[in-house]
Parts: sequence; structure tokens; C-alpha cells
Amino acid sequence: MNPVQLLAVFAENKPDQLARVTAALASAHLNIHWIGIADVQKFGVIRFLVDRTDLAFDTLKQRGFTVSRVDVLAVEVEDCPGALHIVAKTLSAAGISLNNCSGFVFGRRAIILLETSDLELARQTLAHHGLKILSETEILQL
Repeated sequence: MNPVQLLAVFAENKPDQLARVTAALASAHLNIHWIGIADVQKFGVIRFLVDRTDLAFDTLKQRGFTVSRVDVLAVEVEDCPGALHIVAKTLSAAGISLNNCSGFVFGRRAIILLETSDLELARQTLAHHGLKILSETEILQL
């Protein structure tokens, strides 16, 4: 299995945090392909998909950020009503919980990023039902 790897940065929920994190990434000439932010009042998690994960991880660590790697599945679905429901229903039927989910449309391609309780079982289940799982290389080439 080749999951897509996101970086998760734990940060205080204050105005300068995103600017500080993105300044570190920009200074290392890293390209952000996707971002998601979730806050829990005083703190939050900023998740990134970048073009060079290892360099981004090292850069953020060196700058003093609390950063971790998060493996997710990138599932390509039809850009139409009900596409997310098909994914959710398929995972639910297999007893797989979603921990995080986000998505975007690129051209006519709808991409869903999934973090699950069992990534390998989710990959097998979705592929068995004819859903396309993208590699990190494929998603970065969009």
C-alpha cells in the first residue's frame, strides 16, 4: 500500500501561527498542494500535503514546530451528487470508522482524503468496490 502522507502541525490558535508555519515551508521552497485546519479552542492542527514531505518535516522540526506524519488514502470518485455517500457507505458496511475526511475537485476529478481506523482494510475495501486509490505521486501530479 502506498498511502498519501500529510504533515500535521500542532499549533496555538492565534493569528500568527499559520503565517509562521507557511513562512518556514516557503523558505525551504516547498509547495503546498492541500491544507486543512481544525481547531479545538486554544489549539489546533494544521494539515498539509506538500511536494517534498521529508524536507518539510525536517524544516518544521528544525524551526521548533510539533509536527507528525499522517497517512491517508486519496480516493478518486466521480464529481457528482452521492459520490461521498458511496465511499462512506462502503466503509461503514466494512465496519471502518473515519477519523478525518476532506476533499477537493480538480478539473472533473473529485479527490477525497481519508484517515481511517484501518487504512489497509479501507484501501482493500474501496478497491474491491471499484474505487480508485491514488498514490502520493499521482495526487501531486494533479
